[in-house]
Amino acid sequence: MALETFLTLIAFAFVASGTPGPNTMMLFTSGVNFGFRNTVPHMAGISIGFLVLLLGVGFGLGALLTTFPALYLVLKILGGGYLVYIAWRIATSTTLPEARAGARPMSFLEAAAFQWVNPKAWVMLVTAMGIYTNPDHYTDTVLLICLAFAIATVPCVTAWAGFGSVLRSWLADPVRLKWFNITMAVLLVASLWPMLR
Repeated sequence: MALETFLTLIAFAFVASGTPGPNTMMLFTSGVNFGFRNTVPHMAGISIGFLVLLLGVGFGLGALLTTFPALYLVLKILGGGYLVYIAWRIATSTTLPEARAGARPMSFLEAAAFQWVNPKAWVMLVTAMGIYTNPDHYTDTVLLICLAFAIATVPCVTAWAGFGSVLRSWLADPVRLKWFNITMAVLLVASLWPMLR
């Protein structure tokens, strides 16, 4: 892969990883509700889970989904259902989580597993594989796509969680927090739009 193509791939990875979607909305909300430090396992789960999914799609899972489109439909339904559930939990939250017994941020494994049913992640990966893989150097180009997303994902997830944690003190007011959480829940459900096309 030429340097110019790789730089274009990195730009694509930054745009795809940094624009609003299920992961960014959940990270932003987690930063507000739990603080930056408590959101780190969620951030790490997204980063690692996404790269494992990328390698799975690059080395065969994508072909499996093309062969069995019903499996992709099942993934979309599971992902959509889970996002609606998360949105409901966010929308009905009216206090910062430390005021509620049992409230906790998403764990590393939950965030990593979510990537497998995240509609935006699948769209990003299928697009990247379609545009940037070279059949003559397939393994090398899949690994370069993985490197590009590794470079892009960490700063993007950090920025979204950090931005949320900066607003934490301002949103300590219950009325502001209530409307913030409702807004984020609506945006999270709206992020399902690409999946419905």
